[in-house]
Amino acid sequence: MTQTLTFLGLESSCDDTAAAIVRQREGEAAEILASVIFGQTELHSAFGGVVPEIAARAHAEKLDTCVREALAEAGMRLDDLDAIAVTAGPGLIGGVMSGVMCAKGIAAAKGLPLVGVNHLAGHALTPRLTDGIDYPYLMLLVSGGHCQYLIARGPEKFTRLGGTIDDAPGEAFDKTARLLGLPQPGGPSVQAEAELGDPKRFRFPRPLLDRPDCNLSFSGLKTALMRMRDQIVAEKGGLTRQDRADLCAGFQAAIVDTLVEKTRRALVLYLAGNPAKPTLAVAGGVAANTAIRADLMGLCAQLETDFLAPPLRLCTDNAAMIAYAGLERFRAGARDGMDLTARPRWPLDKTSPALLGSGKKGAKA
Repeated sequence: MTQTLTFLGLESSCDDTAAAIVRQREGEAAEILASVIFGQTELHSAFGGVVPEIAARAHAEKLDTCVREALAEAGMRLDDLDAIAVTAGPGLIGGVMSGVMCAKGIAAAKGLPLVGVNHLAGHALTPRLTDGIDYPYLMLLVSGGHCQYLIARGPEKFTRLGGTIDDAPGEAFDKTARLLGLPQPGGPSVQAEAELGDPKRFRFPRPLLDRPDCNLSFSGLKTALMRMRDQIVAEKGGLTRQDRADLCAGFQAAIVDTLVEKTRRALVLYLAGNPAKPTLAVAGGVAANTAIRADLMGLCAQLETDFLAPPLRLCTDNAAMIAYAGLERFRAGARDGMDLTARPRWPLDKTSPALLGSGKKGAKA
């Protein structure tokens, strides 16, 4: 018998509190019945970045409201749900704990199955939620905290081809925005300035292109921009609006060039496996950058590979991707109990060595 599942998803890994309801009839496309997101930009704006304690408190205050609004948007009650999916990591531990505890409370009260979801898997499976693409596909997960090339082979089967060894692109954008006095989040601010600038005026390094692998590094790029900014200030006594725009344009061009070349290498490795329908998908907040999207689309056209980017609203953190990822895990037989724990670190590829080191709590990435 064909089974229809309706999942409530909860997301609270960083600075977005979200709840969503996703329904899927087996063998058919998934449908997002509701998606509610409370952002925290104003709460953190005075600090130049996300403050974990403030984020955790805001999640605890907003999660129940998100759930109520999602149910109302879908015209449903808790009794209409088949299961609860929740981000169980990786992320800021206070926020992840808030979501896990809320999900446990609902599951216990209503006797519903509970499924813990890796936040990165949520992003990585978004192309299946939106477009129903088949495995295997190449995933570029590029966000504020992560940047990885993954071959997605199943809901819990990922092969990492490479990733960042230090700052993620989104983190580099945020730090660059702070260095230049631009508002947070940094990605949209830097992109807006870059559109007004000359990308050739300042030449920034393209990190790790001298290495044949698919790994990336963006920390030194941020440092190079800071030194260039300081040099201009020392020579002219400050930055003009055009100076700032040109710095942003040069910085963004370096990010784009680096990602395109490393993506080319990842595609070569992926295509060597002769996938039936070669596809490169991108997700994560930085996937909203139009310059990055445009150049990756051009690369895919050269290599005769389909390019897929989810709608912008599903690129950033949201609970619809968590509900769907939980639904796929559930169909594969996954269930979690009341002993589900929040995890600050949780690599998707459990066999590859950690890129960012590890400790008592496990590998970072």
